[in-house]
Amino acid sequence: MAEFTMPSLGADMEAGTLVAWLKKPGETVRKGDIIAEVETDKGIIEIESFMAGVLEKTLVEPMTKVPVGTVLAIIREEGKGGAPVVETGRLRVSPAAKQLAAELGVQLSTVKGTGPDGAITREDIERSAGAKPIIAAPTKPEAEAEKQARMRQVIAAAMARSKREIPHYYVGTTIDMSRALTWLNEENLKRPVKERLLYGVLLLKAVALALREVPELNALWKGNEVVRSESIHVGVAVSLRQGGLIAPALHDTDKQSLGDLMRNFRDLVNRARAGALRSSELSDPTITVTSLGEQGVESVYAVIYPPQVAIVGFGKLVERPWVVDKQIVPRSVLTATLSADHRVSDGHRGGLFLAAVDRLLQEPESL
Repeated sequence: MAEFTMPSLGADMEAGTLVAWLKKPGETVRKGDIIAEVETDKGIIEIESFMAGVLEKTLVEPMTKVPVGTVLAIIREEGKGGAPVVETGRLRVSPAAKQLAAELGVQLSTVKGTGPDGAITREDIERSAGAKPIIAAPTKPEAEAEKQARMRQVIAAAMARSKREIPHYYVGTTIDMSRALTWLNEENLKRPVKERLLYGVLLLKAVALALREVPELNALWKGNEVVRSESIHVGVAVSLRQGGLIAPALHDTDKQSLGDLMRNFRDLVNRARAGALRSSELSDPTITVTSLGEQGVESVYAVIYPPQVAIVGFGKLVERPWVVDKQIVPRSVLTATLSADHRVSDGHRGGLFLAAVDRLLQEPESL
């Protein structure tokens, strides 16, 4: 038997609200299946199963807020025996139902449970008490305003923790993008309109490949030590239309072709803004890339998102005079920056990383 728990979807997450079960007790669950939806301050997230088997029973009712690590369900893993018989005479009741029963003065022993395995639900309590919901649901504008306020609070807490606990250092460089842009234009002429690439995917791929050369930046700080990540999952900072920021992961960024990376990047951004991300996309980033070029910013020195140990920033493309073969010519350039954890690396290694990003972008055909 295995416990399916409320996952941590970021260092700043303390609790989540189970919105809905997408699998029922008795149904087969495969590894990677979406079995529940959870609401956090980042929106509604699809929660995946990291094991295969049968959903034995659910322990938490929808619309119940519980701390990270709370057991939500029991899964009987493949090849394992069934669950022990539930004790007779023992009431099964969700925490939310128990609290509501206390508020309404309902004796649990008088309530017939209609949930899984006879569990008592909130609806059972309300039906027994003949009660309606006590607090009216907020209007949509009120709910959106409250959600935005919560997200800003979460971001503020994470950034305050980052600046308080992480000794940042910063390095930056200016990259000539002329060759990359010329190659990109020629490459896009060969592709159908829907499959054309944005120069942003060249930046993502270059960052991912550069991490192979400076792997200490592709890591997480856990407890009092650094743990290097074997896989490279670049988190992409996405500005949400309703306000706030989120940075889900593009899994195995270094192994994807530019075409696949473009399709997955578009899909990730669309789902982030639609509130349809998966739990692994929020928990897996090993480094983050942020770009404020569209907002007209020429350089950004970002704050590291714990437990990551580095974040890369890109500014907007600008035309600048550039020396080529001892002649001054116009070139399209952008500023790349690195904010990194001084406990894990230093300016020398950070400089090597940015140099690798620059070198890779001078060879776009090899990305």
